Formats: sequence, C-alpha cells, structure tokens
Amino acid sequence: MTDSGSPDSRSPHNASSPHDTSGPQAERGPLDADAPAEAAFEVEAEADAVVGAEADGPGRLDGVWDVVVVGAGPAGSSAAYAAAAQGRRVLLLDKAEHPRYKTCGGGIIGPSRDSLPPDFELPLQDRVHAVTFAYRGRFARTRRSKRMLFGLVNRDEFDLRLVQAAKQAGAVLVTGVTVTGVEQRGGEHRTALVTAADGRTFEARAVVGADGSASRIGRHVGVSFDQIDLGLEAEIPVPPEVAADWAGRIHLDWGPLPGSYGWVFPKTESGSLTVGVISARGDGERTKQYLAAYIRRLGLAGFPPSVESGHLTRCRAEDSPLSRGRVLVAGDAAGLLEPWTREGISYALRSGRLAGEWAVKVAEAGNAGEVRREALNYAFAIKAGLGVEMRAGKQMLNAFEHRPYLFHAAVCLVDPAWRAFARTTQGHTTFAQVLRDYRAARRLAALASR
Repeated sequence: MTDSGSPDSRSPHNASSPHDTSGPQAERGPLDADAPAEAAFEVEAEADAVVGAEADGPGRLDGVWDVVVVGAGPAGSSAAYAAAAQGRRVLLLDKAEHPRYKTCGGGIIGPSRDSLPPDFELPLQDRVHAVTFAYRGRFARTRRSKRMLFGLVNRDEFDLRLVQAAKQAGAVLVTGVTVTGVEQRGGEHRTALVTAADGRTFEARAVVGADGSASRIGRHVGVSFDQIDLGLEAEIPVPPEVAADWAGRIHLDWGPLPGSYGWVFPKTESGSLTVGVISARGDGERTKQYLAAYIRRLGLAGFPPSVESGHLTRCRAEDSPLSRGRVLVAGDAAGLLEPWTREGISYALRSGRLAGEWAVKVAEAGNAGEVRREALNYAFAIKAGLGVEMRAGKQMLNAFEHRPYLFHAAVCLVDPAWRAFARTTQGHTTFAQVLRDYRAARRLAALASR
C-alpha cells in the first residue's frame, strides 16, 4: 500500500523473479481493451537498450539540464514526463535498474488512473469488484460493487512503463546513480548541482527530489515527518485454484495494534497474493507477529513466500517545506501519502506531475525572487489539493486508532458508508469531501475520536 521510491528490505526465497510477467493483461486507459502480453517484454527490451545508449553515449550528460529528477518511481517518472512533455532537457536518475521489486500492494485507485500519461497502458493483474472486511480476523463480511473499485498491478511492471513514458516524452534516464546530495549555486550560475557517490555531478536549473522516504534531497530541503509507519509484506505464489478463489476480491483486516490493518491483494495473472500489514513504527516484533497470524488465519501458511520485505512510510508534518531554492520534492521524498490507508501511488503521481510542471517554471525564472515565487506556487498547489486530503486522512486515522470497530460496522452494515468507501477508491470523491458533505461521517469521526 506504499509508494515507489521508499527503500525496502527483502528476502527472496528463490533465485527467480517473484512475479511471472509472461501473462499480465495490459489495459489501455482506465477500463478499456486489453493489449498483448508481449508488450511488457518489448517495453523492457527497449528500455534496456535506450538506457545503455544514454549512459554510454559521448557528451549526452554534459552541460546544464533544465530539470534533473532524482528517483524513477511514480513521482519521479511523472515529474520527468511533465517537464519533458514541455520540450525541456530533462535528466532522470535512479540508483536501480528497471524492472525492480518494490514493497507495495499495487492498488491503482481512481486518482492514480486519472494522473497517468495519455494512452498509458496499465499492466493490470486484476480488477477489484469485491472487498472482504474483517475485524481482528473475525466478523468478516464481503461487499460487492458492479463497477470496478480499483485495479491491481505489480510495481516492477507498472514503474517500468512509467519510466518508458517519461523517456518517450524526451527525458534521458541514467540508472546506477546513487545521489548523495545537492548544492545550490547562486551568482552567475543560477543552478543546482546534484552529486553522486561515484563522483559525477549533474547541473540543472531546477531539481526534483523523488528519491523515496529516506530522501537525500528531502534532507536538503528540510522535510519533516509527524507519522512513521512500518509496512511488512509477503509475495505468496499460490496454486491456480487458490488464485481463482481470490480473483477480483481483496481482503482488509482491521488489526490489533492502534491504526493497524492487513491486506490481501491478488495478482491473479501472475498467480500470487500480496499479503501485508502496516502499523506505527516502534513495535516491530508485534507487527511481525500480526503478519504471521494473519497469513495463518487466511489459510496461506502452507505456501512459501517468494519475497518477504518491509519498509517505513513517512507522512509529512503540515508545516514541512516542499522546496528550497531551485529544489522541489514530491511523493515519498516530500512525505506525501494518505495518512489512514498509507496509500502513496496516487499522491506520488499527482505531486510528481505538479513538481515537473513547476520545475520548468523554476528553471525559466530569471532571478531569486522569481524562483521563490514559483516554488511557493508549487507548495500552494500541493497544499490546496493533497494537503487538504491529508488533513482529512489524519482525522480518519485518529478516529480509527480509537474505535476501529465503528469503522468496521459502518462499512459492513451501513450502505452509505460502503458507497462512500467505494466512490473514494473509484476516484469520485475523497475523504475530505466525505467529511465536508456528510454530517453522519463527521459525527462518526468525532465519536470515534473520543
């Protein structure tokens, strides 16, 4: 349920890839016709060829770039796409080569679909029409929707296609680059200098930091957090008959630790289940125990996981900066994610797009005053949209921590609450709009918070 650039620790249980990419159905646009499965291989082969040419081509990395983006997850690729689509010279740096595994449930909700580049082909593993809710493993009830709630992807495939879209727009991708810092250069330079562990430097008129929740660029900007959570996850290959039982349905378990919950997201096309839990950092052993008990209750303990991984998600403090000089931050690097669900992909895509658009304006700024004005405009755009949603999410999390059973009863037994949940995942509304427009929702949140 987490975003792209966050570092994860993982323990592969075999030498093969955790995902079989030979059979994913690619979806054109939000809900349209399927593309051939071979497309993923073609994109991957082309990506490898282009990266090699860019990294080795003489003079390709020289000079001053309009925009340098650090991190090629959803936030970074979206920023690179947005800047390159305006005809700017854009460099996209990442320490890893694509495709690569990321700890993430891979849910693509409505706002994520709406923020993708035009004609983007979603490599959907499944389409979710049903949710089974449980409270600490009990009182389970399945709710269904005639319309798709959201889609599920494997992050290696999804992120690779986002990188490819950025490159097709004109961005230059260089992998194997570990960024160690950034330096603002004033005076006649009016640039920022990105430094790498191998001694290389990259000069730009604007920099976007999208290098995950442990971001070096975020540290330079001064990003601060007021919520840190630990997510643990297992990729579990299952027999076809088990995969078929989970097709089109996810499982959400409101957990035993304050603010915790577990999830099962089926990756039906590759025959695996993504099973994970998340809770506040500070009680890692009980979080591990929760995941193990959750897997046992689901009857999945007999299937060895192909990958076990975990990472920290970090939510920004409300007064945390989003820029410093010619440097902007987006996605996990800025601490932008939904506080209650810890959903980060939609926040990464939306903030990345905005960062790319405003980075172009920063790059065009003629003096320090103009740079400051454009950076403030970026911060205002983030706070007016995602910031409002995060404030509502923190209200929801506070209430959920105190009375999780009220939330369970609401989504299971109260039809308007279920419809609000469904419409939020589909992108028709937000938690902020629900709290603003429905008195019952405000009363429930207030009652649960006591």
